[in-house]
Amino acid sequence: MDVTNKEPIGYATVAAIGSTTAASTDDHGDFILKVNPNFSKIRISFVGYESQDVSISNETYQELTIYLVPEEHTIETVAITAPRRAKYSNKNNPAVELIRKVIAHKDENRLASYEYAEYRQYEKVSLGLSNLSEKFKNRKIFKNYQFLFEKEDVETGNSRGYTLPAFIEERLSQVYTRKKPNTTKQLILAEQRAQFDPKFVDNDGLSAYFNKLYQDIDIYESNIELVTNQFLSPIAGSSPTFYRFYITDTVKTETPYLVELSFFPRNKADLLFQGKLYVTLDGKYAVKRADLSVSDDINLNFVRDLDVKLDFKQDGHKRYYLQTSSLGLDFSLTDKGTGIKGNRTVTFDDFRTGVAQPDSIYAGPSVVKVFQESDTTLDETYWATHRPIALKPNEQNIYRNIDTLQLIPSFQRFMDISALILSGYKQAGPVEVGPVNTFYSFNPVEGFRLRIGGRTTDRLSKRFYAEAYTAYGFKDEKWKYFFSGTYALNNKSVYTFPQHYLRASIMRDTKIPGQNLDFVQEDNFLLSFKRGENERYLYNDIYRLEYKREFENNFSYLIGLSKWRQQPAGILTYQMLDNQGNNRLFNEINTTELSIGLRYAPHEEFYQGKLYRTPIYNKYPIFYLNYVAGLKDVLGGEYDYHNFTLGADKRFYFSQLGYADVNIEGNYILGNHIPFPFLNIHRANQTYAYQLRSYNLMNFLEFVSDHSVSANIQYYMNGFILNKIPLIKKLKWREVFSVKAIYGGLRDENNPAYTNNVFDFQKNEDNDPITYGFGNKPYVEASVGLTNIFKFLRVDYVKRLNYLDQPDVPKHGIRVRVKFDF
Repeated sequence: MDVTNKEPIGYATVAAIGSTTAASTDDHGDFILKVNPNFSKIRISFVGYESQDVSISNETYQELTIYLVPEEHTIETVAITAPRRAKYSNKNNPAVELIRKVIAHKDENRLASYEYAEYRQYEKVSLGLSNLSEKFKNRKIFKNYQFLFEKEDVETGNSRGYTLPAFIEERLSQVYTRKKPNTTKQLILAEQRAQFDPKFVDNDGLSAYFNKLYQDIDIYESNIELVTNQFLSPIAGSSPTFYRFYITDTVKTETPYLVELSFFPRNKADLLFQGKLYVTLDGKYAVKRADLSVSDDINLNFVRDLDVKLDFKQDGHKRYYLQTSSLGLDFSLTDKGTGIKGNRTVTFDDFRTGVAQPDSIYAGPSVVKVFQESDTTLDETYWATHRPIALKPNEQNIYRNIDTLQLIPSFQRFMDISALILSGYKQAGPVEVGPVNTFYSFNPVEGFRLRIGGRTTDRLSKRFYAEAYTAYGFKDEKWKYFFSGTYALNNKSVYTFPQHYLRASIMRDTKIPGQNLDFVQEDNFLLSFKRGENERYLYNDIYRLEYKREFENNFSYLIGLSKWRQQPAGILTYQMLDNQGNNRLFNEINTTELSIGLRYAPHEEFYQGKLYRTPIYNKYPIFYLNYVAGLKDVLGGEYDYHNFTLGADKRFYFSQLGYADVNIEGNYILGNHIPFPFLNIHRANQTYAYQLRSYNLMNFLEFVSDHSVSANIQYYMNGFILNKIPLIKKLKWREVFSVKAIYGGLRDENNPAYTNNVFDFQKNEDNDPITYGFGNKPYVEASVGLTNIFKFLRVDYVKRLNYLDQPDVPKHGIRVRVKFDF
């Protein structure tokens, strides 16, 4: 307050000296300032008064009454009218000149500039439900869970609701980096997290997913990957094109002096940050601190708040290394509803440079656990002495609360129901029944189809797993069935990475020739709706034995031996001309196959669900090689052939221009007089759903080949164009484009047009062929679409570009896909 008249001074600035932490007084001269214990003085300043520095103690709470003295020379009140705001320009802009100097000095200021560096790293990720109301907390269902709820505090000191802490993970590591060759090796010394019941949740996959969302933030990288998207760094080479920069302050309370550089996205809908950089004025132009957030209008789903704080510390070589990194994310379906709030804090200490370690330290996988899960010394005493920062009280409670929560019967029921909804399986003691989306379906051959099935869990055995189902078609009046038994050779669940098992299975069921669906099953109810004629089916009898082995480096192989009997169903026919020129029908064909599959997916991460692994995409490619040999005269096999498939998947990132998923695949089949069921029947789609791996305007059995090469490109622009269109950008739609092309051939000895030793291709009711080999051009289809409609729909207009004169083929169509994405 004013020392002369004891009147309160409103809107005075209160700041911790040596820090960017500051607050303002309100109309009554009151303020609240949270200060790190490392700072011992605060400064109070206001125009027309002399600034005053006040010492503070290390006490948790202090009350201060501060008087300011009016300056001797004051100015009269004047009215200032701001001129019309000038258009922002990079030209002759000192802020842009400064950021260009920061960009020019990036390489010498980042960690990668050291020949050798090493440091101790501590990571902590904690999450919980946020913004819970008193009414929500006091619901009857939570009567036994009151111990879980905690008051939620925000920066102002006010509470806006309750939090429900639900997850925490800590990791302590020793990290070594080397410049030539560029290598980073992380040795995990200790790790712990709150564990859910593994029969409901894949804890390792959950951890991998959270760590993908809460990634390391390297301000010196041109593109910063965050919540599965790439954000352009404010110090990327192209940042002046996408950001507006302003010099907003000079910090003279630190040595060297710092320039506060504020930045904002030119287009608020783009995947860009806003915030402040504190740049050193010592000729090095290093980033000393960074505060990053995002615009409220950003085209980013489900993220209510994002906050990044980076602090750098100077080492003995006058360079700056990252000392602390904090990333806070608040996820929610709506702006004001209940959400999931989390924070990842990383600290770096014991930083040393110039120490060359033996080559053995840098060799092998980039991340290695050097501790044993059963090590009893890694208890709370260990963590209490090795954590560089203590856990908050609510974080300390998470470990105990999660264990207690899982003992409450009602919570078990809740998890059971959640697992049923999300995975389709219902727990029933040592078995689980499902998946429920296959219980009912229909098709032209079977008509109305009912199915019931299930599998055992590790409650019955941790080594042996059984899976079975039975189904009945009311039109063909036939029973179908499947049974498999799997024995884990590494004493782990067969769904746990790395897999190592032996499996035997028996199946009798229907199938559309050439269809192998990813992440769904053919008797899924939603796939019962198909366009066009789709009455050509198979009855398959398959006996199969397979051995699978995965390794920690994400290389795996699968060896299989199967005996396969095919019987045509519906209007599918197997026929050929005999020596007298008469049609000869075949009721079944038999083959014995030996298969070997190799797969290498470096740095692959995924979430293991009840049925499928959901990949967590990254920049690394995935390679696969499959070989299938038909063995004639072995277990009744009637044909010899050798089928080779080589392919690769890769996601390419283009910064602000989005990303593309690319698949390249080649296939070659060796052998003569091979009937079309054993050729490459190219994957078609006659449903109204957009399928990523299928040709969406190709008919079933339309194209076959014995050698081919294909390319599948899905390009997501993330709204780069639509974000620039007024009004449209408020919808937060995003552009998506795709091109699928395949070119192949069919040798004369496998083509019924040139030989009578193979089955005739299929014909329609008008006796016109509906199955073809490729001509002198590839099959191509392309699409343009919108994704992020209502935040979960993708709608494509698909056009077929050639082979348009073949009967009953669609030239274009609308396809829909459900796609949740940030």
